[in-house]
Amino acid sequence: MAAFSDDFFGLFGRRTLLGAASIAGLALLGHASARKVVPLWPAKPPGGGGPDGPEQISGGAVSNISQPRLEVFTPARPNAARPNGAAVLVAGGGGYREIQMRHEAHPAARFLAAQGITAFVLTYRLPGEGWAAGRLAPFQDAQRALRIIRAQMPGGKIGVLGFSAGGHLMGIAAMRPDFRFYAPLDALDAQSSRPDAAALIYPVITLEPPYDQILVCKALFGAHPSAALSAAWSVQNYVHTGAPPVFLAQALDDPIVNPANCKIMAAACRNADVPAALHWLPSGGHGFGMGRPGSPTGLWPGWYQTWLQAQGFSD
Repeated sequence: MAAFSDDFFGLFGRRTLLGAASIAGLALLGHASARKVVPLWPAKPPGGGGPDGPEQISGGAVSNISQPRLEVFTPARPNAARPNGAAVLVAGGGGYREIQMRHEAHPAARFLAAQGITAFVLTYRLPGEGWAAGRLAPFQDAQRALRIIRAQMPGGKIGVLGFSAGGHLMGIAAMRPDFRFYAPLDALDAQSSRPDAAALIYPVITLEPPYDQILVCKALFGAHPSAALSAAWSVQNYVHTGAPPVFLAQALDDPIVNPANCKIMAAACRNADVPAALHWLPSGGHGFGMGRPGSPTGLWPGWYQTWLQAQGFSD
């Protein structure tokens, strides 16, 4: 992948870029090396609003997010794989109340960079933090992020990888690329937001009963969503012929997100003739990120690597 050009950064303005790059607290999340930080929006995000004060970091998760952005992991270290023109947008989970960076998004980005794939970690707005866009805010950010990536690498393979609530976010982004989550702002919004592949790990897929009492549903809609609202934000209802291929992985003993979510997504893909690879782990619970050494969860990154190769993301 080519380096981000000065013209690209000029779309936002030098002051905006430097402001995003100097966000307090980045070092606390394990940023050992310098990485580009790219703001998603040239000024305020659509609708404005948002939280006050610095970002909050707890247990490796970030909240109180006022500057949605992309953090770029390029395979540039000595002896590492060279960039191969492919990219993956990564979204950590956290129930749309926080974003798990330390245990999900950043390890995933490092894993991808080691294969020559440029990773973009998405710090997206959380719907309960005062944004005028409300529940639309994270989906606006995901759609904008994919357009930014597509503008920088035309013709390159672009995938998404999401964990838990991040899986819901990336699932909606992958299955609804033509839906207008926000009004166009600039030339970047002429780009396609359709990814070429979607990997969803212990994902939230359905928000319909009886699976509508989880944190994701409450964060988006409150305690008692209508049936119509739950259906409108359930990923499986937007799987369609021609959608990108899907990779799914989940532990059978997941106590947070019912494994029925992966079954529902796999069935929707099958019915729409969308290629889907479903991998069950006999144990591992929830939130295992890139896997725990010595446990079944350590197997899925290898399966994912093989799947990425089959999709043309790496040799």
